[in-house]
Amino acid sequence: YRARRTARRAAVYALLWLGVVIMVVPFIWMVTTSLKSPIEILQFPPTWVPTGQFVRSETGGWDEVYVASRDRHAGTVCVRPVGGGALRTVPDDEVVGRVRLRFHNYAAAWSQAPFARYYMNTIIVVLCTLAGQLVTSALAAYAFARMRFPGRDAVFLLFLSMMMVPEPVYLVPSYIILAKFGWIDTYQAMIVPWLAYIFSIFLLRQHFKTIPNDLYDAAIIDGCSRFAFLWRIVLPLSKAVLAAVTIFTVVSTWNSFLWPLVMTNTPSVRPLQVGLARFAQEQGTNHELMMAAAVFSIAPLVVVYFMA
Repeated sequence: YRARRTARRAAVYALLWLGVVIMVVPFIWMVTTSLKSPIEILQFPPTWVPTGQFVRSETGGWDEVYVASRDRHAGTVCVRPVGGGALRTVPDDEVVGRVRLRFHNYAAAWSQAPFARYYMNTIIVVLCTLAGQLVTSALAAYAFARMRFPGRDAVFLLFLSMMMVPEPVYLVPSYIILAKFGWIDTYQAMIVPWLAYIFSIFLLRQHFKTIPNDLYDAAIIDGCSRFAFLWRIVLPLSKAVLAAVTIFTVVSTWNSFLWPLVMTNTPSVRPLQVGLARFAQEQGTNHELMMAAAVFSIAPLVVVYFMA
């Protein structure tokens, strides 16, 4: 029995580690590629650790060089300094491969597009959307979970049915409505339609239904109103599910692409993901800059996720 249990556990952990590798390896490749030179990115076989070719300088230090050509018969290579300069021939064994992390790729990528503005736009949209969804979802979920009114279950099922409608279906009608409001290329277009989110209402409603009725009866005896019961008892008991709603809202809003792509036209209100796509179109051959931009675009999201 113990041997079967150990084998079963080993198989489970092997599958889990396989999943970890599948999910983590692309991120590792993205980070390492963002620290490589353009030549190293295109070389085959590829390298996981960013490296550079170095030769000894006249002052005793190390100069990074590009290998222009190699004469295997003479045992020499023709190199050119990375910073610019004349070609020179050195013995093959004097060229040394060393780890070279090119953090200047991040500064170069940051300066190529208004990423500071993209960040500010994204943070404004995320915070406003999160605040709106927490308020509307808590109130609606409490009504569906604790209050009784005609058609409550039918209305809730109608809400759930809207989750099955894909975004491209209502994108054009939404654009027409927002255009009539004069909201195209404004913060309102990216915030107001998402101040209420059905999935958040569903998640909170399911949790609110698990709170015992005895707490509500005791609160009513002590003179609590419905809102006071929600604020003083229900929400403090729902910190875990509120944290889950926060994570889902922040991640989905931060990664939102199709909606802001259609609703925005200028960098003044363009969020980060759309700005990153525009940057990728402009820097189609600069893979190291695209990877650097991708890294500092998702880094805050990864930090928030692990903190939460």
